[in-house]
Amino acid sequence: MPNLALELGKQTSALGVTSVYGEQQDVDGVRLVPVALTWSGFGAGEDTAGGGSGGGGGGVAIPVGAYLRKGDDLRFEPNVISLLAVGIPFVWVAGRALSRVIRALKR
Repeated sequence: MPNLALELGKQTSALGVTSVYGEQQDVDGVRLVPVALTWSGFGAGEDTAGGGSGGGGGGVAIPVGAYLRKGDDLRFEPNVISLLAVGIPFVWVAGRALSRVIRALKR
């Protein structure tokens, strides 16, 4: 039986910069490179006495925008929908934490 942890490691060796930055695209004279926020996790298990084994993994990719190049101009255009989807819960948690800190300092 192959070692599951080693097999998962071999399969995930391609992750990294290539999973965050997409392939360059040319659209109407504008070059764009998509950018995403990614993370992944994997696990494996093996029971030598019982002969059982298992493994699994998962990942998430959130598109955050794209780098656009038109002539000599290079700029980053954010994906507003993704930023709002990430930003709204962050602002809520930060506001709630700040209110608790202020309440604790008043005591």
